[in-house]
Amino acid sequence: MLDPQARALLDLMIERGIPPTHTLAPADARRFYLERRFFTQPDPAEVARVEDRATDGVPLRLYRPRGSAAEAVLPALVYFHGGGWVIGDLDTHDSLCRQLCNASGCAVVAVDYRMGPEHRFPAAVDDCVQATRWVRAQAATLKLDADRLAVGGDSAGGNLAAVVCLALREGKQTLPAFQLLIYPATDMRMVAPSHQSNGQGYLLTRDTMDYFRGHYIPDAKRWSDWRASPLLAPNLAGLPPALVLTAGFDPLRDEGRQYADALSAAGCPAQYVCFERQIHGFISMGRVIDEANTAVELCGAVLRRALRP
Repeated sequence: MLDPQARALLDLMIERGIPPTHTLAPADARRFYLERRFFTQPDPAEVARVEDRATDGVPLRLYRPRGSAAEAVLPALVYFHGGGWVIGDLDTHDSLCRQLCNASGCAVVAVDYRMGPEHRFPAAVDDCVQATRWVRAQAATLKLDADRLAVGGDSAGGNLAAVVCLALREGKQTLPAFQLLIYPATDMRMVAPSHQSNGQGYLLTRDTMDYFRGHYIPDAKRWSDWRASPLLAPNLAGLPPALVLTAGFDPLRDEGRQYADALSAAGCPAQYVCFERQIHGFISMGRVIDEANTAVELCGAVLRRALRP
């Protein structure tokens, strides 16, 4: 069954006439997404420090966990927000980044990559790769441990985290120590069975997925590029260990599981956890969905273990 709290949220959105994302212009969709966070997200948790930076015009936000000393050298998670490569920013995922920061004991570096339709594929990929390289290069200055660096993200951000690992491997550069993939999009063809079974009625719909893909990669010939669809990469060997987390009522559920299976088949340590009663996007909704906070704590515990000295 669908989690009762998720069901109540979906019913309330219908009752209040919240317009589906695919019916809005991108600028309006971004505004709605930003405003809705106050209803579903927990209050921003206290952390030791928050600092805004930038690299080559890409805005970043650095978090250090509550209780950490200013001079302590910390492991770090480079985090890419969700939002279909069209909506979302540093503020829509501020609460989640703070939660992950405190739960893991890691610093978090959030990346505000370029999005469609103004900046189409592969602009987001380029920004995320550049940001990850910058964090590693600046680790000593930032009081971070370059050998304990993870990448992660939710939805579109999970896609980008997976692609960053592939891109760094292809460039024969140092790989992250871990990848945290929260209901990642891994196949732009959108052919997995869950796109049909969960394509309507559970917040993220097939219409909205088509909207996001159309703004990010309108050219169908590019959907099979591994930088868009990491599941279609010809070789997944040698990639970092991963936690892949999915939701049972999510159109992206099956391609997340398929990616975890493909990593395992290629010899990469991969853990897979599905929150069977949840909807897409739930992990940031801890004000109204209790399992969101459970999922954050799980991610924090796995990161803490994966990035221990």
